Amino acid sequence: MKQNQLGYIHATAYNEQTEYIVGIGEALWDMLPAGKQIGGAPANFAYHVSQLGLKSCVVSAIGCDELGDEIISNFESKNLTYLLARTDKPTGTVQVTLTGEGIPCYEIMEGVAWDNIPFSKELENLAHHTRAVCFGSLAQRQKVSATSINRFLDLIPNDGKHLKIFDINLRQSFYNKETIENSLRKCNILKINDDEIISIAHLFGYQETDMQSIARVLKKEYDLQMLILTCGVNGSYVFHEGGMSFLETPKVKVADTVGAGDSFTAAFVATLLKGHDVCDAHKQAVELSAFVCTQKGAMPDYK
Repeated sequence: MKQNQLGYIHATAYNEQTEYIVGIGEALWDMLPAGKQIGGAPANFAYHVSQLGLKSCVVSAIGCDELGDEIISNFESKNLTYLLARTDKPTGTVQVTLTGEGIPCYEIMEGVAWDNIPFSKELENLAHHTRAVCFGSLAQRQKVSATSINRFLDLIPNDGKHLKIFDINLRQSFYNKETIENSLRKCNILKINDDEIISIAHLFGYQETDMQSIARVLKKEYDLQMLILTCGVNGSYVFHEGGMSFLETPKVKVADTVGAGDSFTAAFVATLLKGHDVCDAHKQAVELSAFVCTQKGAMPDYK
């Protein structure tokens, strides 16, 4: 690990010439009832991609504090490649409570390190060696990180071969119409859940009321290659150029659902990049997310 007091640090395994699948945005600690677990949607995504045999990299920011040190140690223990900025802001935390069905509710701290991801030569170089990138709305709630994420996206070719996945991840009130519309224009794959798609329909003033119709409107209006709609226990859909794929959600004993959506996205993207078709990617995504639901935390060990 190369480390400075402030500025970017990277894992020993990081190679400036390697092509990566990148998760950019929040890296943080989920403070669960049973104790803290490493989290943040982009970090979860990158972890699962790495477990599926592809080169991934987490891009985020941490504080010069013990929690930041622990994130580095955790990523190192998982052999997870990272490009992290040390900042003078505290490492991010999220207070997570679970419903009786294991559904997480989040209280996300503000003014934290991942709100302040700086743009740098290291980040620019990584963009030129990125096969796919997954980003969300949450890390764009503050100007510094939003600017860096958008500069990163703009450096990746719009050729259809490089995947830009907008895993929308609406959290609390940390989003607005302008940010969502901008992100929809810059992505070629949208991942959204059943609650989020209704929120977006209201935000955009759509007249359509059923989720499939809203999904088709979004796909057409923003010229998306694919739109992934997950509906919890009610299954999932992938709208693509060849039509629509639907799969039921496997019935499993749920430990919690933290990170299940991120693992779904990771498996879907990894399977596509391995040369498989949309139906295969959808199947792998459903199976992995079901497994993650049976485990505690967002980054369980694979069996």
